Amino acid sequence: MKFNPALLLCFTMLLQRRRNRRDKEKQRVRKRPWKLPHLYLHEEQGVFPNLIQELRCNEEEKFRNFLRMPPKIFDELLVLVTHLIKVQNTSFRASISPAERLAITLRFLATGETYRSLSYTFRVGETTIGLLVPKTCSAIYQVLQPEFLKCPQTKEEWKSVAKGFQEKWNFPNCIGALDGKHINIRPPIHSGSKYFNYKQRFSIVLMALVDADYKFLYVDVGCNGKVSDGGVFRACTLDQSMRDRTANIPDPTPYPGDDTPMAYTIVADDAFPLRDDIMKPYPYRSMELDKRVYNYRLSRARRVVENAFGIMANKFRVLLTNIALPPKTIDKIVMASCALHNYLHVKIGNGYMAKVGDSEDPATHDITAGLWRKDPQIEQAALNPGTNPTKKAKAHRDLLKSYFNSELGAVDWQWGKC
Repeated sequence: MKFNPALLLCFTMLLQRRRNRRDKEKQRVRKRPWKLPHLYLHEEQGVFPNLIQELRCNEEEKFRNFLRMPPKIFDELLVLVTHLIKVQNTSFRASISPAERLAITLRFLATGETYRSLSYTFRVGETTIGLLVPKTCSAIYQVLQPEFLKCPQTKEEWKSVAKGFQEKWNFPNCIGALDGKHINIRPPIHSGSKYFNYKQRFSIVLMALVDADYKFLYVDVGCNGKVSDGGVFRACTLDQSMRDRTANIPDPTPYPGDDTPMAYTIVADDAFPLRDDIMKPYPYRSMELDKRVYNYRLSRARRVVENAFGIMANKFRVLLTNIALPPKTIDKIVMASCALHNYLHVKIGNGYMAKVGDSEDPATHDITAGLWRKDPQIEQAALNPGTNPTKKAKAHRDLLKSYFNSELGAVDWQWGKC
């Protein structure tokens, strides 16, 4: 076989071209930065190492407004979640500190800003924020739920809730106010009408039971807005445990001043079914005075759940936006917000919701609307009443109506409020 110089030359040129292409790719990889140029100024110009630390030292009220809690409470919460959100440093770069991770998450909950907006503010990558916010929300719920968002488990705990409703709202044997709210979302791609609700919006439903002090006792979130609203409550573990008699609700107890044992009940609005353990208003048509009195007394006790939703949304305004995240992430955000609401209410007390929630004048018992009512409201979930109420449930409501209109159960101001 003869040697062909032209073939050798072609082969050599192909090899050289391949080497040149490989060298250019290597150079391109070497020149690729770890992060975008503006993110390199994180330590010098980022919000956390500068603005937040300045607010901590000089303007505590501004710090509280920025992160929805004073520095002392922020530090206490940081101690609780650090072991769950801390990331180890590498030889290439330092990780984002637990304090900054918590600050970014709280700012997201407080404002509902997009990840991109937070990226520019904190000089942290958008993808990084998208990973740390759900993880931190899960950590917040995990550490706060056992103590601050615990549903009563014993008869004594349920009786303590009922005592609060009797002392604050003059409603006997009440173990909570129940309601549901729609959390507006941007529907996932290819989800069709799965999350489309009767309000012509896309949503998931938050169902909650609230005590007399506006704290959540039980929350269930994640049911899509298209599901029959009556099925939302029926699918909750709370309803199942009440039907199965496994919730340890106390045995019937006489009302104050009376001797007839009466069951413990939840108060709800007209959209819920009337049951032995759920009291709702009388229909608002041609009502006699005694029924109007009953409706006023029930509404007065039930108002706490509306206020709990409103106060929480006023503090954590992400709940007032159309959240453009996957439904599972939204579940974590809502659960973390509920846990934080209870946590801050316990730690800060009345200062947490001063002027935000409705207030009642102790002398005239007139209601002053809270600031949350001026905000865009979270849509209320209208629930299908479902099956017709039983005779026993109707009789229970009539007995409660008679008690509120008797000398034993009446309050002096009720006649002027109907």
